[in-house]
Amino acid sequence: MWEGKMVDENGNVQHVHPERSLDKNNLQKPMTVLDVKKLENGVKLNLGEMEAYIRLLSSDISKVSILKKGEKEYTSVGIAKTNWDSPKKFKVKEDNKKIIITTDSLTVEIKKNPFGIKYMDEDGNVINEDAEQGVGYENGKPYVFKKTNKDEDFYGFGQKTTGLNHRGKEIGVWNRENLGQPISKYTFSSVPFFIGLKGTKSYGILFDNTYRSYYNMAAESDDYYYFHADGGKLTYYFINGPQIEDVVDRYTDLTGKMQMPPKWAMGFHQAAWGYHQKDLEEVSKIYREKKIPADGMWYDIEWMDDYKTFFFGDKFPDPDGLNKMLEGQNYHTVAIVDPAMRVPDPGQSEYLPYTEGTEKDLWAKNPDGTPYLGKVWPWGVPSKSVFPNFLKQETRDWWASWHKTMFDKGIDGIWNDMNEPANFSTKDYWSLPLDTVFETDDGGKMTHEEAHNIYAHLENQSTDQAFKTLKPNERPFVLTRASFTGTQRYATATWTGDNWSQWEMLRISIFQNANVGLTGFAMVGNDIGGFAKKPHEGVVATPELFARWIEVGAFYPFSRDHYNNDGKSPMETDANGSLKWGRQEPWQFGKEVEDISRKYISLRYELMPYLYNAFKDAHKEGRLIQQPLVYQFQEDEKTHNIQDQFMFGDSLMMAPVVHEGATSRDVYLPAGANWVDYWTGEELEGGQTIHKEADLATLPIYVKQDSIIPRREVQQYTGEKELKNLTLDTYLNDEASYSFYEDDAKTEDYTKGEYNITKFDVERKSNKITFKQKQEVTNYEESKLEQYTLKLNNAEKPSRIRAGKNKYKEVGSVKETEGKTNTFFYDSKEKVLYVSIPADEKKEVQIRYNKGLGIKLEANVKVNN
Repeated sequence: MWEGKMVDENGNVQHVHPERSLDKNNLQKPMTVLDVKKLENGVKLNLGEMEAYIRLLSSDISKVSILKKGEKEYTSVGIAKTNWDSPKKFKVKEDNKKIIITTDSLTVEIKKNPFGIKYMDEDGNVINEDAEQGVGYENGKPYVFKKTNKDEDFYGFGQKTTGLNHRGKEIGVWNRENLGQPISKYTFSSVPFFIGLKGTKSYGILFDNTYRSYYNMAAESDDYYYFHADGGKLTYYFINGPQIEDVVDRYTDLTGKMQMPPKWAMGFHQAAWGYHQKDLEEVSKIYREKKIPADGMWYDIEWMDDYKTFFFGDKFPDPDGLNKMLEGQNYHTVAIVDPAMRVPDPGQSEYLPYTEGTEKDLWAKNPDGTPYLGKVWPWGVPSKSVFPNFLKQETRDWWASWHKTMFDKGIDGIWNDMNEPANFSTKDYWSLPLDTVFETDDGGKMTHEEAHNIYAHLENQSTDQAFKTLKPNERPFVLTRASFTGTQRYATATWTGDNWSQWEMLRISIFQNANVGLTGFAMVGNDIGGFAKKPHEGVVATPELFARWIEVGAFYPFSRDHYNNDGKSPMETDANGSLKWGRQEPWQFGKEVEDISRKYISLRYELMPYLYNAFKDAHKEGRLIQQPLVYQFQEDEKTHNIQDQFMFGDSLMMAPVVHEGATSRDVYLPAGANWVDYWTGEELEGGQTIHKEADLATLPIYVKQDSIIPRREVQQYTGEKELKNLTLDTYLNDEASYSFYEDDAKTEDYTKGEYNITKFDVERKSNKITFKQKQEVTNYEESKLEQYTLKLNNAEKPSRIRAGKNKYKEVGSVKETEGKTNTFFYDSKEKVLYVSIPADEKKEVQIRYNKGLGIKLEANVKVNN
């Protein structure tokens, strides 16, 4: 199965069920507005047999619904917020040709004949408008055509493998296993949301439809793009920018912000399909011995009792002992959960969850009302599986309650896998038949055709509920394979599924994660080194591939080394010489790769304060952690198609080497900022391409000038040491600011306001540099912070430093500043100044220079032509 043959047990290759293309010769006739009724937040339009609702949820978000007369407006489960206040400056005007709705930042112009919608900004510039083909239904399929031009680019849709910019592409939204190759039209996440970037201004469109949907993003013509679905109602949301970050913020206002993960989940993780208890005991011990930081040890499907969800089996003979051992080494554990419930084979003992679910009538059903029987694990035997009907609250409650068996054994996080939902049946297109029935809470019925894309979403809602009820006040950690719009509010993290140990998959991971982030899922990652193998074709993780991948993967928002040993114990296959897949822990590739792994994973832990604050921004503002360059620099058109570089948070740019044998690469430095080479300190002007040498141990990293990057000493796991000294790694040209957030990193108390926010400002003024801090929120009383180490890069030696009348003392090493506030050290070789400041310093710290030494550093910025 895992050698590129996505087939059933009879060797039949899997396919997607036939696509339903849009018949452009059968589009609905153009509609005319016959009557207008003003609503509290928009208008209702009489279109003859149809009617339209155009509502302004806010001054920048519009909802469009086009329905048969008398139908109710539709809102999918992906929408989190429905109780919007009407825009304050909302007006409606009408004349013979059009209806105009205005807010303080958006104008919606509705053409009466033929009916069409145009969106304009406050200056009258057209942001987006319907094309002449219009909107409507074609044989029950809702569709929308939009105008475009050659300057417009498109991003989003989740984890697509076809590139960062989707212009000229055909996209499909339907959760499914990838085919046995890197590039696939369909992937595990199905998010019908995209961002249009027209020139330097952006907008977003969410097609709120759970059926399989299709997007022709100017692949057919440079003049228009269009989208349609197999069924359902025509409902979409238009979100105004003009910045991409504004669009994502408003999109996550609509569909939900992610929850703050526990800090341990932000650490490094190790997993393999094949780990048995003895493997985890060995691997966890070696990580600590080799001082490679790690926080998570993961249990793949071999942990289960004959693949029966919620129960440990004989490959984990002493789960209590294992948990005690891992807790003693300060690891957290995450266990896989598959939604398909195995039906006990004849002669097997009772499987209580199956018995209960059957008695409670909680399964998805055939059209005749009998439970649908599919096939998941185990592979190669004729066992059957049933599928919980997560559309019912009763099922979600029941499913959540069964997590107690896992939590009682010490499991800290849940890994929801196979939840597209997967079903090893080619006749059913590797999922459930489209006519499978899901009963709903109101007594209605929904077919799998409509429910497929939201199945994982509702399972994740139930898992989140398990934490809320069984582990109250403990932050959930839930990783999901499949997702829909809004799943980010239930599942903490996602990953891109079973990738391959190929250079192409390493390259793909960068833009996959960027597009996942743009659809609201900030905590995203990929299996570092690649999961699946084809040894007979040379598709395995080589030392070079793993080294380059760990350099990138150390800066994935979700960072995990996960590989496939075909379900077998790596220790056993090592011992008997039958290991053909290749082990993938960092030390398996030799000392050089082990050292590289330690270097970059340690750097992740050193940057944990910076990363934690990036997660806070994702939670509060929907910000991305792994950002495509266009996210921050959309005014620089050269960034619009760069997909092999990314920002890690707001200040660090990664330019990884992602081609076999390469030891250098070109790096584009976006305009609008100046940059510093992290390794050499070289200062460079933005808006240029440079060439960077990068041996196997070097990931090119660049820091955006006028940045403060909070960091700390390296830990072997999060929480190993109290944060007493926060280093403020500062790259100063003119002025830099940073708001530092701190809470307990594990409970839900932050939702009750129990956190601190401290604002830092560093500014260059004539012949001095000033440092100020302001405690803006002080509700977290457990902070252990005692000092800040202000680290000024590319600095001159000061003549004196003081805060008020308190003069700082010069010492002879960085070590001497630790725990000794009101001191400083100047490293003349590296040209770095370290200033140790008390955490409760109320006065401005002034770093003074002799006349002429406090000049701006712009003159030192190097331009490479």
